Amino acid sequence: MRNIVCGILAHVDAGKTTLSEAMLYATGMRRQLGRVDHKDAFLDTHDLERQRGITIFSKLALLNTEHLQITLVDTPGHVDFSAEAERTMPILDCAILVINGTDGVQAHTLTLWELLQRYHIPTFLYVNKMDLPGKGKEALLSQLQERLSGNIVDFGADFDTIAEAAAVCDEAVLEQYLNDGSVTAGNIQGLIAGRKLFPCCFGSALKLEGVDEFLSILDTYAPENTYPEEFSAKVYKISRDPQGNRLTWLKVTGGSLKVRSALSYRNRDGKDFTEKCIQLRVYSGPQFTQAEEIPAGNCCAVQGLSATYAGQSLGADSDDTQPILEPVMSYQINLPAGKDPLTVLPQLRQLEEEDPQLHILWDDRLKQIHAQLMGKVQLEILQSLILQRFDLPVTFDTGHISYKETIRTTVEGVGHFEPLRHYAEVHLLMEPGEPGSGIHINSKCPLEILDINFQRLILTHIAEKHHLGVLTGSPVTDLNITLVSGRAHLKHTEGGDFRQATYRAIRQGLMQAESVLLEPWYEFVLTVPTPQIGRAITDIRSMSGEFDSPESSGDDSILRGIVPVSEVRDYASDVASYTHGTGIFQTRLLGYRTCHNADEIIEARGYDPEADLENTPDSVFCAHGAGFTVKWNQVPEYMHLSSILEKPAQPQIVTRNLRMDDKELERIMEREFGPVRRRQYTAPVNRPAADKLPIAPPKENLLIVDGYNVLFACDELEQVAKIDLGSARQRLIELLDNYSSFKHCQIILVFDGYRAKGNPGEKQLHNQMQIVYTKEGQTADAYIESMATQIGSNYNVRVVTSDSLVQLSSFRSGLLRMSARELWMDIERSEGQLRTLLEDFHQREYRKFHKKEVHQ
Repeated sequence: MRNIVCGILAHVDAGKTTLSEAMLYATGMRRQLGRVDHKDAFLDTHDLERQRGITIFSKLALLNTEHLQITLVDTPGHVDFSAEAERTMPILDCAILVINGTDGVQAHTLTLWELLQRYHIPTFLYVNKMDLPGKGKEALLSQLQERLSGNIVDFGADFDTIAEAAAVCDEAVLEQYLNDGSVTAGNIQGLIAGRKLFPCCFGSALKLEGVDEFLSILDTYAPENTYPEEFSAKVYKISRDPQGNRLTWLKVTGGSLKVRSALSYRNRDGKDFTEKCIQLRVYSGPQFTQAEEIPAGNCCAVQGLSATYAGQSLGADSDDTQPILEPVMSYQINLPAGKDPLTVLPQLRQLEEEDPQLHILWDDRLKQIHAQLMGKVQLEILQSLILQRFDLPVTFDTGHISYKETIRTTVEGVGHFEPLRHYAEVHLLMEPGEPGSGIHINSKCPLEILDINFQRLILTHIAEKHHLGVLTGSPVTDLNITLVSGRAHLKHTEGGDFRQATYRAIRQGLMQAESVLLEPWYEFVLTVPTPQIGRAITDIRSMSGEFDSPESSGDDSILRGIVPVSEVRDYASDVASYTHGTGIFQTRLLGYRTCHNADEIIEARGYDPEADLENTPDSVFCAHGAGFTVKWNQVPEYMHLSSILEKPAQPQIVTRNLRMDDKELERIMEREFGPVRRRQYTAPVNRPAADKLPIAPPKENLLIVDGYNVLFACDELEQVAKIDLGSARQRLIELLDNYSSFKHCQIILVFDGYRAKGNPGEKQLHNQMQIVYTKEGQTADAYIESMATQIGSNYNVRVVTSDSLVQLSSFRSGLLRMSARELWMDIERSEGQLRTLLEDFHQREYRKFHKKEVHQ
């Protein structure tokens, strides 16, 4: 028998749990048909579920058909718990979507349908409650085809009718059908698996009508899956049993999982764990059996894993799942008198871990705990869970909307963190993203500029935090963040340095950008008797909503549109009141759009981004041996790397570091490393006569040039390097070769080669200039420092770099220093002198030639 994991989803009160009970009863898994209203449903086992008559937590049930072993995943139907339904979708092989035959397609039905599309899950439809008065089978099928998909087919018809309908869903099947008139069961199964065909059945689960037929269709056409031999798994839920044991619910998607086997994984913070699976539980309802091994395609709950999380991939599967549904309301949690919030916070984190769409936030400034939720029902459930689990009778405030922020303009954010003996600089390109896209992170930083490990560290720091906007301090979203440049120091950069620089770069970019405040919006369908349509239109306009022209449906009128969540409040109750119970106001979360009253919200929040020291946009630079803070709007004047948004100008030399004279450098060295010991003057002993003194030959001038540092200090070469680094490097060699000839000095040009695997290093001779490519594991900085101390006394050595740390090291060695900026100015000056000499030469030659002609 084949194994499949099948989810069952529906709008609230569509009869989803009733259908689950009917399927269990029809397959012989239950001797008695449970009912929600009798509070004896097999899958609604929690006290809160039986009290309220709704499903709150997803649960598993096992049942068998003729050819299938089905793991049925029952999910909540209420919109407040839609995130619980979403997080089961990555483990589903197929899904059953239950439609209420008396109401048809509801707002939440559309949300579920979009989720099924997003996760590409083959779907079977069961239209329930057909024993009650309603629209009728034909009208319902027409609505399903119009609102969901035109490829929804009534599988209660004969096979020839089904085959003909299936053929038009795919060109290849249609061609086969036209050629020989055949459509096989395999064709239909393939179309269903590819979401090109959606079987639909009509019945009444309560009366077991259509249930056997539906099970037969599922048994015949459920998709077949193959799994790889290497172990992999998908975590979809975290819970705790009555004894407090932490359970990781997962589906094995490759190989198998054995009890007491060790699993290696990383938690949300990137920390590595290796833990044993103490127990493997196979649940069906509230009961479970212990298993020695779980093969691919099956689900289980694992005891022994302490840091897993919902949406996580284990083993060979490395693609974590990020949900698209998110809470839109925020409430302050009021604790009982005498309770320490910091003591309660870890307990609430357990609930957050079990429900990823419950966000527990700690306000360190106000010492308050806040919870972000989907709605009031979830709030009431949370209140009950806190009381049951932790014996804490908490209350909540009235709540407020969870706002977000984005940007409208492209900016480059720069963060620099350089207290003494620390160093990191990060440049991020921040661009507006598509609405609803969230935050996308990428790197386009060349490896020649920043090592791959540092780049990965920066990307991790971007992703690890909810970065706050500068209008109201709300989280930012719909943003494309690209690492374009960065810098580290071999000796002084630590991991935490890049965290600080990255956070400051994002914040500095947001301070520059044109920010936009976003708020959640609902998509609504408002059905009222036609005489009340004027009142409905007036209400929607007063709520700053947008809508299409009203539609007529018998004695009713239907209004469709969008409206800010903040304005809706209890409008559904108002509709029921003024229509005497005949009107219906349905909503579903559309996403975040521009806030309709942004100025009012920003003023009410009174947020000062520069006063938020936990999210500072300022940078830290170093001078005179100590770090000092530079305001965000002055960072471009101090940063060490070029801006990628700067337009090249000719000529242009950008200053990237503070200038320090020798006395300042000496004071730094004395404070950090002790006095600089110099040879004291003493009178010569047995001084020879003046005519016998040896005359020392003049010392040769030698420049040791930090290649990439100098290259990227020239805007022209930097632009060339973005296209072809080799061409930029060759151009630098040519310029320095000319400069060496004109200045009569020797040059050693050093390039980083330490990132190339197995690179032994290389030295070349270009005319009179030596070119060095350092070996693997050796930076240009380290090579220069080492070589500078070994140069003989026959040279006047000058180290050319804008790296202040290398300058300090050169000073320590008693060497002269020249910044990259000074070198480029001298090159430009030398080229000007050379042009003047050439012009003078040509003019002299011209005069000689002209004088000669006159004499002749």
